[in-house]
Amino acid sequence: MARTNGGIIGKRNLSSFGKCTTTTKNSTSTLTIQTGTRVIQTLLVAGAGGGGRTHGAGGGAGGYVCTEAVVSGPVSIVIGGGGAGAPSNGNGTSGVNSTAAGLTSSGGGGGGHEGDAGIDGGSGGGGGGHGGSGVGSVGGAGSQGSAGGTGYTGGGGGGGSSAVGVTGIPEGLGTGGAGTSNSITGCAVTYAGGGGGSDPDCVAGNGGAGGAGGGGRGAGQQGAGVAGTTNLGGGGGGAQNAAGGNGGSGIAVIKELSKASGVWNLRTHMAALTSGKCGASTWPKFEQTLAGNFLIVAGGGGGGFGSSGDAAGGGGAGGFLTSFCNSCAATVNFSSGDHTITVGGGGTGAGCDVAATNGSGVDTTINYDSCGTITATGGGGGGPIGRVGANGGSGGGSGAQGPGGGSGNTPPKAAGIGGPQGNGGGEGSGGGCNPNADSGAGGGANAAGANTAGAGGAGKPNSINGSDVTYAGGGGGAKRGPDGGSGGAGGAGGGGAGAGQSAQGVNGTVNLGGGGGGGGGTASGKTNGGSGIVILSFPSDAVISVAPGCNAVSTIPGPGVKVATFDVSGTLTVL
Repeated sequence: MARTNGGIIGKRNLSSFGKCTTTTKNSTSTLTIQTGTRVIQTLLVAGAGGGGRTHGAGGGAGGYVCTEAVVSGPVSIVIGGGGAGAPSNGNGTSGVNSTAAGLTSSGGGGGGHEGDAGIDGGSGGGGGGHGGSGVGSVGGAGSQGSAGGTGYTGGGGGGGSSAVGVTGIPEGLGTGGAGTSNSITGCAVTYAGGGGGSDPDCVAGNGGAGGAGGGGRGAGQQGAGVAGTTNLGGGGGGAQNAAGGNGGSGIAVIKELSKASGVWNLRTHMAALTSGKCGASTWPKFEQTLAGNFLIVAGGGGGGFGSSGDAAGGGGAGGFLTSFCNSCAATVNFSSGDHTITVGGGGTGAGCDVAATNGSGVDTTINYDSCGTITATGGGGGGPIGRVGANGGSGGGSGAQGPGGGSGNTPPKAAGIGGPQGNGGGEGSGGGCNPNADSGAGGGANAAGANTAGAGGAGKPNSINGSDVTYAGGGGGAKRGPDGGSGGAGGAGGGGAGAGQSAQGVNGTVNLGGGGGGGGGTASGKTNGGSGIVILSFPSDAVISVAPGCNAVSTIPGPGVKVATFDVSGTLTVL
């Protein structure tokens, strides 16, 4: 019997000739795909939860899904709406599911209110706070994202797709969990951030910030919670005496892929080579990937504000992640094309009577393919007097009389991507004759911050760029001026020294992610954390470029390695 496949025996493989066409759907509809499309990549975000009212918590982000699927015809798409914020004393409403191509992303959980836990969802709603003392209600669980934060006096932050919501610590300000950055559209966009919790004790100010990715800010005593961003799936902010914010609606982004694998008969191969316009090829191009090691450092936290005679906490170092000389972490494969690199800035120290989270550093993120990102978390800000240090890549130290230092490696990062990120901050002095005397130091990548005007936690050395450099040291704790003496030394790796009798606190070092030294001593002040950095190493024959010009590509002659260094945010192009 004559064969029709050029003599090749074996199964036939479906090809997909989608030409990488990308379509965004902001509302329910049907997508008619191109004739040759068989495989699509789908980013699907559900509607987010609304914020609660009365010690209200932030709503959870909509569920986040990004994966490939095989299709054979029109794709029906349902975009979930955001849940309503509570108009009166009560919980926020959960968001609505989104569906496409056999996939479902789950609506975000509504934020709780006084006495009520957050609702489970794609990401969980934050737990409600309460009018007494101690811990409030727990946050809801996340099935396609993260859990909501626990309530305290204020409501907890809603969970985001990449990070848990922050606990509504004694001064409120439970911030929403961060969302996830994705470049499927060709530009990096962050989706699915959690809503911030309310701050019932703040008369004129705001509650917790919404998480990156459209999360709405929580309210203080008087205002309404801010709505999550439409078509980003951001959670609504919680509120105290007004309505909680509505959750943001979801979105679907579909990319029709060009790909072919397996063994192909000669007739099919020839048809693909000549069936385009004027006989041009329609065969998909081979998409090369380039394996590379990474070092990612986030911005360090700022040292807290201390007035003359007070001592504020040192800032925590920016989160530190690396695969270089790390047997637990794998290299990442960069696809051909442009990749967004975001280098986080250092935090500016939290002001007087403001939560330490206001001084936290900014996250640093690499984007290595359309569904792949790695993020190091900004260092926690140092606490002003009487305040805890903020959680972060490494935790900030507490101010004098503060309840404790912030936690490090928050949110947790697995060993497979270079985690853990860092360590916790130290604790300041309590009561006694000089209760305002000493603050805690910020944590570093390699060690926790010391207590009571001690040294910042040490950072970690790394030689990915051919030189042995130490990154991500914590800021030293401060000692108030009238007591004499010096503040704690900054941790190795760019940590700034804390304030003391004869010196003000020192900023963290730029591009090392060091935490700022604690403020106070003999003069009022606060400090800034150092900005982060990204360093990527590839084989010497790699064809890469970077932008803008202040970033650089260099070659290490001995091992034959090409290194791309990003001191500021920019773009890596892989050819």
